[in-house]
Amino acid sequence: MKKMFLPLIALFGSCANAQQNPARIALHTWATGLDGPVYVANAGDSRLFVVNRPGTIKIITDSMQVLATPFLDITPEVTSEYSEQGLLGMAFDPGYSTNGFFYVYYIYGNSPGTSRISRFHVSADPNVADPASEVVLYTVQQPYWNHNGGCLQFGQDGYLYCGFGDGGSGNDPNGNGQNMNVPLAKMIRIDVSQHDSTYAIPADNPFVGAQDTLPEIWASGLRNPWRYSFDRLNGDLWIGDVGQNTWEEVDHWPAGSGGGPNFGWRCREGFVATPGVSQAGCSTDGPFVDPVAAFNHGSQGWCSVIGGYVYRGAEFPHLYGKYIFTDYCSGDFLTFGANNDVDTLLMTANSGYSGFGEGFDGELYVTDVDHGTVKRIVDACPMADPVATFDGTALTSTAANSWQWLLNGQPINGATGQSYVPTENGTYQVRAGFGGPCLLLSAGVVVSTLGVVEHGSLLPAVFPQPAQSSLELRFDGAKPTYTVVLLDVLGKTLRTMKWPASNALLTMDVSNLTPGNYLLRGLMGSSGIWERTVMVSH
Repeated sequence: MKKMFLPLIALFGSCANAQQNPARIALHTWATGLDGPVYVANAGDSRLFVVNRPGTIKIITDSMQVLATPFLDITPEVTSEYSEQGLLGMAFDPGYSTNGFFYVYYIYGNSPGTSRISRFHVSADPNVADPASEVVLYTVQQPYWNHNGGCLQFGQDGYLYCGFGDGGSGNDPNGNGQNMNVPLAKMIRIDVSQHDSTYAIPADNPFVGAQDTLPEIWASGLRNPWRYSFDRLNGDLWIGDVGQNTWEEVDHWPAGSGGGPNFGWRCREGFVATPGVSQAGCSTDGPFVDPVAAFNHGSQGWCSVIGGYVYRGAEFPHLYGKYIFTDYCSGDFLTFGANNDVDTLLMTANSGYSGFGEGFDGELYVTDVDHGTVKRIVDACPMADPVATFDGTALTSTAANSWQWLLNGQPINGATGQSYVPTENGTYQVRAGFGGPCLLLSAGVVVSTLGVVEHGSLLPAVFPQPAQSSLELRFDGAKPTYTVVLLDVLGKTLRTMKWPASNALLTMDVSNLTPGNYLLRGLMGSSGIWERTVMVSH
């Protein structure tokens, strides 16, 4: 009996396709002429607020204009003699739209200076704050000029978090990393909602009531958590902890895990024991939380990790859900893939990227402290992924500049048109070119071929799968008149249709069926000559 073949299809879900096309980013200049920008914040509207290390905060409008008058200028109060000093962070109160309060972190006084967390109030002009409204809430004397931390963030719990470095010098000479009596080398969590000259300790802070421990501590063992952020969707905490001589690390603490993580400094740098540092007591200081990634100074050229944000904007779907970060020296932008491996988003030859920021709409920005710029992070290939469809005879791609069809992941020689007629079974995809580096891969279309089942008759092509409103059955060539029945999983007949020999195509309405699997059967008289399992999904 001679066997012939006709194609059938099924489509993979779009979630697989998101893994097939690695994201790539580009940087678009958003503002220039800034003075040492280190951070970007938003006040719940389209303005961006840029923290400049010497002591000003400037506003960038949504038309990419930097307002001449600073939002805040406290330059006379700020110590910025050394590169890690200055005005380093800010955060807007969760109720800023009604109360006008915001918070800043800066170094004050003679070097090495004192870390201050202060609250300010906006003036009657929404683009100008009142510098005389300062209320100092929290101070820490710095033993050295470096490792000041300085990032301020409000968590989804409404509390204010601040990351402090270990106080500076090298090898944490004062042992602050594992000393729970000091805020240095820690992240603190405080309640500033009373809006007076004090703060409160949240009752669920992890060390409330613990002996010889500051109750404001939320996390410990941090060398210099220069930039960290909370995922605005799920509240996860991501920390870029600047390393010493060998390793930079990224730490992750899932929301809902409570407080109290110890990230290991000064006992560890990255995943290893800190070279040149006594390990006395380290076995009892843990357990330590491993970083999710560590980057080497020598082989990878890193020197100071710059923690970023998880992209939650709506404009660039390829970037959605990706944590984007960089390094001050390497200038490369990275993220994590599906298996927690590191993916490169962009390689640059630029040093100087110093901090990220999030717009009110979830779009991301990065500051360049050395060149006085703010750049917007965009998808280098923002077009939609190509979609391959099948009509029972030919595969067709959506529009692009060029196409290459693949079978089971391998390019098909000569298959470079927008359409392609498959000749064998397997998984077909199209790699569509859109110019430049933008080569995007479609989801897979499984074309399967089956031969004669009984009476020398062929199994027809059935599409689409899964079906939403209707099923199409196609048979090219001579065939008899069939009766086609659709049965549920219990064998109950739901549809019965005649398929005349003269009609190559039969359409069956399935719009009112419950989503699930069904059996399609072709009959001649009372004899079944072919069967096919189909899926309905509305």
